[in-house]
Amino acid sequence: MNIGDVAERSGLPAKTIRYYEDIGLIRPHRSANGYRCFAETDLHKLAFLARARALGFTIEDCRTLLGLYEDETRASADVKQLVQEHLSIIETKITDLQAMRDTLTELVQCCAGDNRPDCPILRDLAGESDCTQGA
Repeated sequence: MNIGDVAERSGLPAKTIRYYEDIGLIRPHRSANGYRCFAETDLHKLAFLARARALGFTIEDCRTLLGLYEDETRASADVKQLVQEHLSIIETKITDLQAMRDTLTELVQCCAGDNRPDCPILRDLAGESDCTQGA
């Protein structure tokens, strides 16, 4: 398969596939004229990488996961540990995003949103006061 075929079948842009090759995540065979020739195993790896990236794993995590996937002597505990660490990061981000949402909701509620120049949102962002004190 050429890169266009693999891009279509994997759902990844050709640019991403070239990048994955540049950083060594995949290594397609090269024909005599230098064109990439992808095998089914390359397509499978690309689908694996697409799914891992969609779940938020970093490139280095993907490299580790792909290595574990290809290692038939791997311990599933190693995979589980990596995924648990990633899940912990996601849970922290969710907590942070919820706190941001709560703060922004409070700021929006404090702002009159009228034609006056006074704005508790801008005061809060400037650290001058928060809306519970200034509104």
